Amino acid sequence: MRASLIQIAVEEGESVADRRQRAASLVREQAGADLVVLPELWTTGAFAYAEFGLEAEPLEGSTYEVMAKAASDAGVWLHAGSIPERDPDGPLYNTSLVFSPSGELAAAYRKIHRFGFDKGEAVLMSAGRDLVTVRLPGTTLGVATCYDLRFPELFRSLVDAGAETLVIPAGWPERRRAHWTLLAQARAVENQAFVLACGTAGTHAGVPQAGHSIVVDPWGEVLAEAGAGEEILTVDFDPAKVTATREQFPALKDRMLGLEPPRR
Repeated sequence: MRASLIQIAVEEGESVADRRQRAASLVREQAGADLVVLPELWTTGAFAYAEFGLEAEPLEGSTYEVMAKAASDAGVWLHAGSIPERDPDGPLYNTSLVFSPSGELAAAYRKIHRFGFDKGEAVLMSAGRDLVTVRLPGTTLGVATCYDLRFPELFRSLVDAGAETLVIPAGWPERRRAHWTLLAQARAVENQAFVLACGTAGTHAGVPQAGHSIVVDPWGEVLAEAGAGEEILTVDFDPAKVTATREQFPALKDRMLGLEPPRR
């Protein structure tokens, strides 16, 4: 399977409409890949809190339409990163969109863990509730977003739901880049799964981004890693390695906690 992670730069001075079209062009250039991934909140910037409400759109809004067509034009599975979604009832969500090669929406994931503690995303957006997996030819994706990476129980639940490849779009800050790499490898090792983590480049509302999108195999080996600037990271990997790893080193079968309610 070939995956292309588009580490797009989010810079001031570019309109959201122009950025959508630029991202769509980059997706179309990946025709021949099986899976293409964009980062978190690339339309606005993950730290551009003032833009969330202004640029929020319904699920099937402008970004949906442009990305659906790009997926269809390229003939790829497209994880279109995430957008600030405005629910018809009013709340905002950090919502990821996954499209099939025909341009149909295969899944939408509302980010469960919101970053910011008592400010930013944590107060501006509502929390999602549902786990999301997507079946592709050859592998099942488990979908998570950025800050979710710090919560291993989410990924174990995705594995229990059948996930073999964990896809994590992010707007991760440069000052915590070491955590980004460490946690991506940890999630791969402990879940014996591939991790495809796609970050943004540029600066969001004064916050430099880490970039360094990364692909990790089920043994924790880094197969490919981007630099800090805008870049497309393309890697070929064999999804069958997940089954082989879990059979060769069946640690997941030795789990003792989380499988049944504790005794009282």
